[in-house]
Amino acid sequence: MRDYFELDSTPTDEPCAAVGADDYAKRARLECRAYIDQLERTFPQAIDAGVYFTTRKHPHDFGTYYTVAICYNDEDETETRAAYEIEGNMPTHWDEDARNYLAANGYDTVPRGWGTVTV
Repeated sequence: MRDYFELDSTPTDEPCAAVGADDYAKRARLECRAYIDQLERTFPQAIDAGVYFTTRKHPHDFGTYYTVAICYNDEDETETRAAYEIEGNMPTHWDEDARNYLAANGYDTVPRGWGTVTV
């Protein structure tokens, strides 16, 4: 049976679009596309095992919000193991390809290493 893990629309230490903002839907969909692409680059063995990523929409008081989900067959041990491996090793920052994709599509706040302190 198909099951899924719900994720955010961005890597864990990156800012994300704010639900209710005028440009939320556009920004959130861009984030989700960039995140899915990054996850596919990061976990190619999971894709080979049958795991895939998708964007999910959810109702909210301020409108619809978007997330990324890891989808897998919970009756398949290889897919289940791959999904848990992904869930336990999520990227914390955008990779270079994701930052380039976001910037090329007008996403204006794509800080490198958001939330980190460099000396």
